[in-house]
Amino acid sequence: MLIGRVVGSVVSTRKDEKLEGRKLLVVQVHNHENKPVDQYVVAVDSVQAGPGDMVLYATGSSARQTELTEGRPVDAVIMAVIDSWDLGGANVYEKWA
Repeated sequence: MLIGRVVGSVVSTRKDEKLEGRKLLVVQVHNHENKPVDQYVVAVDSVQAGPGDMVLYATGSSARQTELTEGRPVDAVIMAVIDSWDLGGANVYEKWA
């Protein structure tokens, strides 16, 4: 699993039928210290994430193992909205702070 922040969305009126009804979000990759990296991924949203949310996402074949993405042409999926995380006992991120 990887960490990122939802920074946008993708709208596509013409797409593979297996992607119909799926929300696509742009996620900026963050490192373990919550520092943004100059890298982005478009991911199918399986947990109703929104702009600004810190999320856990999976890529590759793991992205096709949620109920929403199984058997679909997906390379990235958002599978959790992060409430908080710590690193070595130090709080790195707190959603409600």
